[in-house]
Amino acid sequence: MDNGESREDYLERILMLQEQGLNEIHAIDLANFMNFSKPSVSIALKKLEAQGLVALGPKFQLYLTPEGLNLASKIYERHRIVGSLLIDLGVGEETAYKDACRIEHDISDETFAALKKHYKEKGKNKKKKTNLF
Repeated sequence: MDNGESREDYLERILMLQEQGLNEIHAIDLANFMNFSKPSVSIALKKLEAQGLVALGPKFQLYLTPEGLNLASKIYERHRIVGSLLIDLGVGEETAYKDACRIEHDISDETFAALKKHYKEKGKNKKKKTNLF
């Protein structure tokens, strides 16, 4: 785990597993979900723990710290919104979310705020149109 993008990917994946209803997340769950080796995941998790982004429970279950959850939520929101906007533009779902995964790390806060505003307004406009019928 050499860069911020990799760190963000790990945090985002932990959050995604939590949202899928996995009550206890262990390194092996993350390794399987990300298709990485368990030793690679263990090394990355030690770094995340040292940075105060992840904590380990008594049964070695993973938890996002408040700081880790904040960063993971930010990246995951970018992933979902950018992916949804790409799909709306006609990009296939699988490609849209793969591209969103790359874009989410590099997009500026200003650009994302504009995309998010557009996404929310688009949703409001869709609701208004459907209420007319």
